[in-house]
Amino acid sequence: MENTTRKKEIPLPLPGHGVKLIDTHCHLDMPAYQTDCEAVLLRALAAGVSRIISVGIDLASSRRAIALAEQYEGVYATVGVHPHNVAELTEGDYAELQSLCRHPKVVAYGEIGLDYVKNYAPVSLQKEHFARQVALARQLHLPLVIHDREAHDEIMEMLEGAGPFPAGGVMHCFSGDGAFARRVLALGFYISIPGVVTFAKAEILREAVREIPLGSLVLETDGPFLAPVPQRGKRNEPSLLLFTAQKVAELKGLSLDEVARQTTMNGVHLFGLEGR
Repeated sequence: MENTTRKKEIPLPLPGHGVKLIDTHCHLDMPAYQTDCEAVLLRALAAGVSRIISVGIDLASSRRAIALAEQYEGVYATVGVHPHNVAELTEGDYAELQSLCRHPKVVAYGEIGLDYVKNYAPVSLQKEHFARQVALARQLHLPLVIHDREAHDEIMEMLEGAGPFPAGGVMHCFSGDGAFARRVLALGFYISIPGVVTFAKAEILREAVREIPLGSLVLETDGPFLAPVPQRGKRNEPSLLLFTAQKVAELKGLSLDEVARQTTMNGVHLFGLEGR
């Protein structure tokens, strides 16, 4: 990432901690970061977040994620079409998605999945394009980034039927319980913990975090959404990942250093970042 003058200051959590983290899921291309993206990246570096996966949710955002990855050394991209946007997909889009995946800084396919909360696209279309994109990711040997909202059983049935997945994957913004986590882990996937784990009413998620082996966890902001306590309700950004890491450490009775070290190793393995 380039060192440029900060455009806006916010307090950094846990200053001087010295740990290194990967934000495995952030939407850096969204308008929320348009005016101060470089300052956001500087704060991330200062907080020890040296690598960020900028996640595509449609064709245009996938292109923007790649452009950011080209511009900043520590940023990588994913390509995919979110369930909210699948009604717009065309055959030509699939051809371009496949082409974009050949970019050297594209490290995964997603964010794809099912969303039964907002239902911006009909369920039948969500399932059709989820299955098709899963197949494309397997063909391209890319790990999957899965979006799941109130669709646990359907997601797992489709993934279990489509596997195995030699390149692996991650259940982004995990929202299930321990039993659901075990099904995800059986696929060989990682489980990504967002800032929601710090929310007062997230006890089911906290119980799952206590149960999931540290070797199967990665951390994410899902920025600009879901800022952790004590920044809840504000714009989320990669520097705030420290609050999530600290909560995971507390829940598992481990040091922040140990959680940071292992989740970073997990993220490096998941996205093939060894030596990068």
